Amino acid sequence: MSTQDIAGIPSRTSDETKAPPLKYEPLRVARTVLVVVYVVVAIWYLAWRPSTFNPNAMTFSIALYTAELFGFIAALMHIFMVWRLTVRESTTAPAELTVDVFITTFDEPVAMVRRTLLAAQRMDYPHQTWLLDDGSRTQMRDLAEELECRYLSRPQNTDAKAGNLNNALKYSRAEFVAVFDADHAPGRDFLAHTLGYFRDHDVAFVQTPQDFYNLDSYQHRRSRQQQLVWTEQSLFFRIIQRGKDYWNAAFFCGSCAVLRRRALDEVKGFATRTVTEDLETSVRMIRKGFQSVYHAESLAFGVAPSTVVPFLKQRVRWGQGAMQSLRNGGILFGRGLSAAQRISYLATVMTYFDGWQKAVFYLAPVIVLTTGVMPIADLSWRFLAHFVPFYILTFWTFEEVGRGFGRSVNIEQYNMARFAAFVWSTVGLVRRNLRFRVTQKTANDRRESRRWVLPQGLVFLLNLIAIPIGILVTWTQGLLPTGALVANLVWALVNISLARAVLGFTARLSSFRRREYRFPIPIASRLAFPAGEPVLGVLDDISSQGFKFYGRFPRGVQTGTHLAGELYLPSGKLPFRADVRALIQADNADNHVKALGCSFEWKRETDRDELSVFLYGSDLQWRLNQLGEQGRTPLDRIAELVGRRERHEQAQAVRWAAALTGPAGTPSDALQVSLISVPREDVEQRTLISFQRIGTDQELRVDVITRAGTQTLEGSCDFVETLTSSGMPLHVYRFHARSPKAGT
Repeated sequence: MSTQDIAGIPSRTSDETKAPPLKYEPLRVARTVLVVVYVVVAIWYLAWRPSTFNPNAMTFSIALYTAELFGFIAALMHIFMVWRLTVRESTTAPAELTVDVFITTFDEPVAMVRRTLLAAQRMDYPHQTWLLDDGSRTQMRDLAEELECRYLSRPQNTDAKAGNLNNALKYSRAEFVAVFDADHAPGRDFLAHTLGYFRDHDVAFVQTPQDFYNLDSYQHRRSRQQQLVWTEQSLFFRIIQRGKDYWNAAFFCGSCAVLRRRALDEVKGFATRTVTEDLETSVRMIRKGFQSVYHAESLAFGVAPSTVVPFLKQRVRWGQGAMQSLRNGGILFGRGLSAAQRISYLATVMTYFDGWQKAVFYLAPVIVLTTGVMPIADLSWRFLAHFVPFYILTFWTFEEVGRGFGRSVNIEQYNMARFAAFVWSTVGLVRRNLRFRVTQKTANDRRESRRWVLPQGLVFLLNLIAIPIGILVTWTQGLLPTGALVANLVWALVNISLARAVLGFTARLSSFRRREYRFPIPIASRLAFPAGEPVLGVLDDISSQGFKFYGRFPRGVQTGTHLAGELYLPSGKLPFRADVRALIQADNADNHVKALGCSFEWKRETDRDELSVFLYGSDLQWRLNQLGEQGRTPLDRIAELVGRRERHEQAQAVRWAAALTGPAGTPSDALQVSLISVPREDVEQRTLISFQRIGTDQELRVDVITRAGTQTLEGSCDFVETLTSSGMPLHVYRFHARSPKAGT
């Protein structure tokens, strides 16, 4: 982002020592022009559309028009929200604040809660970690005692998570509370990067993104060719929350946030009698005159729903809570909210009515093709001249205001996946007693998955059946003009493709049975085989249960072979034992064994904990593999073509090798273990990862160790950045090789 993209507005704090002006990223000029054109064309089209109604099918005509009108109103609210995005910069946390960290649990696995507690305990700022157990489980009490955390349970879990947190507030005396779900492992610097905002005494809470480490979940889509990983919540946490933040309308999301105790006391604690206590609590605080802050830095990572069932159940619960917030009138009529804040919160609530709109679009071509009844009196060239520009500009504008995070094709696939859940969630507008349900963190069986995608299967079948019926009816009875037939056939095919994508994706993930996520994080390791010298190589695809090993292992290794080894982590060497479970073949014609699939055998739980602390609560898998989330919009591509912007270089997958590093002239036995990238082409510049700081003004010796042997490189390095994990930092350098030497 260039400096000219940042502007300032007066701070809206009422504190005597005002906060600095709030910086923001405005919509670029080209995108602004596009938005204006879209709004003009949309008004022109929608004002003209009633003249096309079919008088013989008014109900059908009005239903389709209402769906289009709803989409335009939702688009206007969305554009308003994301017109300006805040650019927050955290300041140093004040000294001597008292902080309690609340980790809520009900029925989550012990291993999951354990790693969250471990990560929370290692946060840099002084604090006390509490385990709030609403399941009253003996295992949780024992875990808290083992890890020396405060443990708290209650005889009855009334008001679910909100009641659990409110119960903890009775015992806590801290000025600030940080809240995490049982699966969200915070990074080491979470408190250090959020507490600084509370220098402004009007700030009630600081919310950070809810990111997830399991990139194979139901809400993740990965393009390995472009090294892009997009999630169904990317647009919300990267764009929408920043837009809401500009209007002091960001909201607490239930986890990964810090809240001021005084603000909670003002609103009598976390909101109860709602299944989404986070949104309701946020609105109450804002209405009391407090400020919200959205810090758009990923500082904690949790578990995204792995399959369709927990994914949709979670969306139903969110929708039901949104309906409760709408019904209680606070968003629309409550005092203390500005017009901009009402629009921002209303836009969140109105999202769930999108399910009705999509249902109309999915069924409309079925009705037309099977009955010959049109919602439009005459599908002429005049209609297409109005409709096509409106339709194209709708999707194009959405892409541009999303700044590369609003991928229309993926969004439409998730709209198909969620539409029935959203429709069902709006029942919460009339139902008063809704039960809070914890989001399931583990996979469910295939039968239940198939039941939850029955609506998508119905859309698929109805549109598929409607196509031959429409062709037959038109051929035999001439009920539809040729243009109308073609248009509805295309419409039905689009619906079929969306439903098919959802059904296929659901089936693939429902059949996946790995117990624990494997991180694509390289770790240098030395393995000792039953025969031969210890081998230095790289572990990848790793969890606390197993890994893949790449290195120059002895020929003849078989499954069942017992190994001993040690991992090289920033915190030091970690010993382990393992068994070879699989011989992984190369894809080429040589068909050689390229890696060993192994399972860990831990002698001590503390050793497993050390690895878990390193893996969870950081974005190392993103940074080390050059993964991105933001794509290019059409205007970005146009700017590159005309030379107005530097051409985007597509990120490449990174391969890593173990290395021994030290100043030039260092004996081999005195070199430090590190990691170095293996270029796909013969280039001299590589990325070097070291646990110790390296002087950038000294000559280096780097021994690169691969299956092909050892290559000794000499050169210098430039410091790039320091990566933070829940353990210790990793230092990243750009290594410039100057005189490669053949090794052994």
